[in-house]
Amino acid sequence: MKQIGFGGGCHWCTEAVFQSLVGVSEVTQGFIAPEGQGDDFSEAVVVGYDTDQIDLRTLIEIHLLTHNSTKNHSMREKYRSAVYVYDTKTFNIALAILQDLQKDFTEPLITRVFYFGQYKYSEEQFHNYYYSNPQKPFCERYISPKLALLQKRFSKVMIDNTQ
Repeated sequence: MKQIGFGGGCHWCTEAVFQSLVGVSEVTQGFIAPEGQGDDFSEAVVVGYDTDQIDLRTLIEIHLLTHNSTKNHSMREKYRSAVYVYDTKTFNIALAILQDLQKDFTEPLITRVFYFGQYKYSEEQFHNYYYSNPQKPFCERYISPKLALLQKRFSKVMIDNTQ
């Protein structure tokens, strides 16, 4: 199992996206600070995944499509658009994937690759937020449309969570 971190939007949304994928064995939500940036935490998730079932390119592509990966906005400090890696090899691979995926976007990607620094878990009451509360207005408004998009574009890697 490999691990990677993703940040870009609310960790409730990001958690639900990655929990919905085949090959993802664990998603923890919280706050990540890049290596060397002290207490510069932003909302993010850590994803444990099986490379035999889902590849890093697919994970990054899904991440880019499920948050605003081309726009800076007033909440960008709290919702840093990022991929957090644990080693130099993955850092270089993630950079190459982002450069290649840029062709699929009309505006420049703002998503950056960082080395994973520090992590703080979010409050327990928010863990597994979407799958514990799918009818809540926030979930219906923000998360369900992301999962519908994934079902259309990435159905081969989606888990059937409707049971």
